[in-house]
Amino acid sequence: QVQLVESGGGLVQAGDSLRLSCAASGRTFSGYVMAWFRQAPGKEREFVAFIIWTSGSTYYADSVKGRFTISRDNAKNTVYLQMNSLKPEDSAVYYCAAARGGRAMFKREYEYWGQGTQVTVSS
Repeated sequence: QVQLVESGGGLVQAGDSLRLSCAASGRTFSGYVMAWFRQAPGKEREFVAFIIWTSGSTYYADSVKGRFTISRDNAKNTVYLQMNSLKPEDSAVYYCAAARGGRAMFKREYEYWGQGTQVTVSS
């Protein structure tokens, strides 16, 4: 059974940095794409970034490009989201997700989800 467990969220000020972690277990993830999504109160869950596990190829939403970096540690089966220059509009619950295959930007394409971690950025 695949499990994804996020950690690293918290309350920070605008301009600060934060690193989220997603510990993945239950199988090997070669052939999978791993992603981060976020959901603010009253809004739809939106795509943030993905990384293709085998190749390391990445893709970002325009709203975070240049500020956020997604990466993975094969030995630890962990995916990270380094978030720099945080803005109040980045405040949301951040979710880790996994799907078989390659590029995937839509939540309907992902079959496994974590429970989420709250990120709050004060102005």
